[in-house]
Amino acid sequence: MRHATDTISYGKVIHETGQWSVGLLFLAMVITPLRRIFTSTKWTSSLLYHRRAIGVASFAYAAHHTVVYLERKWGADLILTEGLKPSLATGWVALLIFLLLAVSSNNSSVRLLGRKWKPLHRSVYIAAALVFAHWALASFDPVPAYIVLGLLCVIELLRFVPNRKT
Repeated sequence: MRHATDTISYGKVIHETGQWSVGLLFLAMVITPLRRIFTSTKWTSSLLYHRRAIGVASFAYAAHHTVVYLERKWGADLILTEGLKPSLATGWVALLIFLLLAVSSNNSSVRLLGRKWKPLHRSVYIAAALVFAHWALASFDPVPAYIVLGLLCVIELLRFVPNRKT
């Protein structure tokens, strides 16, 4: 793969697109807990306003990650053989969920789906679990995946801490 004047290795592109996708997913998922901790500050309000765009950007990086993989592994037999391994199957299922979420991340879909929109978008938690499984299983070093997942779980648990009124 070429970028500007430098050749970028397959491994570097796969790593960076995966990291950007996970980072943006993490950010999108922690916005609500952060708003509970830092009640309605300008920066948390701004994050909330941009949450859909952040989630769609996470999907875009995941899609790029997938396209780079497909370019490298071109051939249905190889893709199907590797795609059935847990390390990749988790990524494929997560990508499918992200596709559904990205396609429905617009005001028209919110109106069209009505009360079904929110439960659909709660499937991000399933997708996130699959993403972290994919990362841990496909990585040479799964420790960073475990650390980020642990941090996400701690932050998500803050949703259940009662708000303190001052």
